[in-house]
Amino acid sequence: MHNAITAHVFVFHILQCLDMTTVIIRKTADGVYKGFTCMGHAGFAGRGRDIVCASVSALVINTINSMEKLAGEEPEVTTDEETGFIQCRFLHPLSHEGALFMDSMVLGLSGIAEEYGRKRGKKYLVLNFEEV
Repeated sequence: MHNAITAHVFVFHILQCLDMTTVIIRKTADGVYKGFTCMGHAGFAGRGRDIVCASVSALVINTINSMEKLAGEEPEVTTDEETGFIQCRFLHPLSHEGALFMDSMVLGLSGIAEEYGRKRGKKYLVLNFEEV
């Protein structure tokens, strides 16, 4: 497990230099959510005016809060506000409600990536899926 975290931190530092937000959704081959990582700042606009970064942050944070408060999930969450790093791991299978919150977050992030993922010849949001 330590090597996986170390690899993600290394990738995070590389992506941070590219000035964009990357979200990695982790699922099993059966489509079961195992967690996600959100890294970096979008760089769409200056601090306090970046609608891409604000939108992604709102979706990600609201999903975690909803899963905890409304679905009774207990994800393992690691954050670093300064760098825009949020890692959420599901140590147990999600309930139907928890999976629905994740589906909703993915839907919202997909919409943002489609609309604002690439503007003015630059990438601002990358949404990736990783099988684990």
